[in-house]
Amino acid sequence: MTNDYDVIVIGSGIGGLVTATQLAAKGVKVLVLERYLIPGGSAGYFEREGYRFDVGASMIFGFGKKGTTNLLTRALDAVDVNLETIADPVQIHYHLPDGLDLKVHRDYEKFLDELIAYFPHEAQGIRKFYDECWKVFNCLNAMELLSLEEPRYLMRVFFQHPMKCLGLVKYLPQNAGDVARRYIKDPQLLKLIDMECYCWSVVKADETPMINAGMVFSDRHYGGINYPKGGVGQIAQKLVEGLLKNRGEIQYKARVTQIIIENGKAIGVELANGKQYYAKRIVSNSTRWDTFEKLLSPEKMPPKEKRWQKRYQKSPSFLSLHLGVKAEVLPPTTECHHILLEDWDNMESEQGTIFVSIPTLLDPSLAPEGHHIIHTFTPSWIDYWKELSPKEYEEKKEMAANRLINRLEKIFPGLINGLDYQEVGTPRTHRRFLGRSDGTYGPIPRYKLPGLLTMPFNQTAISGLYCVGDSTFPGQGLNAVAFSGFACGHRIAVDLGR
Repeated sequence: MTNDYDVIVIGSGIGGLVTATQLAAKGVKVLVLERYLIPGGSAGYFEREGYRFDVGASMIFGFGKKGTTNLLTRALDAVDVNLETIADPVQIHYHLPDGLDLKVHRDYEKFLDELIAYFPHEAQGIRKFYDECWKVFNCLNAMELLSLEEPRYLMRVFFQHPMKCLGLVKYLPQNAGDVARRYIKDPQLLKLIDMECYCWSVVKADETPMINAGMVFSDRHYGGINYPKGGVGQIAQKLVEGLLKNRGEIQYKARVTQIIIENGKAIGVELANGKQYYAKRIVSNSTRWDTFEKLLSPEKMPPKEKRWQKRYQKSPSFLSLHLGVKAEVLPPTTECHHILLEDWDNMESEQGTIFVSIPTLLDPSLAPEGHHIIHTFTPSWIDYWKELSPKEYEEKKEMAANRLINRLEKIFPGLINGLDYQEVGTPRTHRRFLGRSDGTYGPIPRYKLPGLLTMPFNQTAISGLYCVGDSTFPGQGLNAVAFSGFACGHRIAVDLGR
């Protein structure tokens, strides 16, 4: 057996591609193996009848021009590729119970003014909570974000930014809900803070780490939300371009079915066609469940992973409704991103909260002239879609789509009459095309945990095997998995002596 490569990366999600490009830029011989036809995973795309649809959300952090938290910008720069982006002046337009109709403007003061107008009695608490989020962000944004598992990096960062590091340590065991309740008492406002967290973490504020909340609630005003021209799929395409430019390799339609273990060490992978590749280090961009229950023998799962699975469960997948609509359906003042919820008690329910992205408001080239894309998605568990005949499955999808469209009519009157194209995806679709266990979009806590302290890093209990992506620190979201990729690439480069 000979090592064909220094590093093999299983999967070409953003976390895997950032790991691969970081290593390739250092001269490491890297191979990425992707089961599908294109890269990106849930940050991919598909095309139908002149529309280019994003697979996942189009609310993208990490493309800022300053600081250190602009990880997507830094990842592209590392391999000398560029991607034009379009700034979005509003992160989200909320349509919430009790007439709470609120826009999260990129301008921080404008956002606070609009929020305080709804809750004037909480003006001081609102400012104190969001200003504390800025304290977290400013600590993160002062230092290069690499592997927290690498001692020399930690020592260097501490000596360069001792007070910032101590500030972050303070917040590591805290959740956003704990901090919010120090300053805010109004129950409806606390529900809004829950939604502010739920819209990207898929859990309420009590289960959302303060480190993550500080990053999101501040970066939307600092680096802002920026949409990649040509669609979200361009991020992965550009990273692959950079990978190839730096002599890395990628293979498509290459489904890894097994990680090869010898004497307790990961030494290679085997594909569905029986072909084997060997490397000094193996990186899994699959979920922890897919990695340790499918690519490895579940009977030999390390105790560390068993403990992790007791703390975390799979987040829901999504029911996705991809619509092409006539442009006149949308009023001229329509924002790109919306969240709709009619009843606070249904926030976490099956198909309770509706997320809406209209990327053609930023990049009209994604749809035929005179038309828009409305991508609607709502949390859904795979159990809701099990044990159905093909006919029952199609009927259930059609019924679910009609319910979503009827709900969307409340914010987009006349939508039904403007429909031009419609396609529905379910958790089964996400499982099939993305290769993610139950179609999940990552882990969520089974119960309240102390901030980020229980999240796993990139190294695993198996020698030579690393994990990257939303199942590792710091969690879900493109900028978060980019952070995971930077950390994983740095850890492996040190291990390889690069």
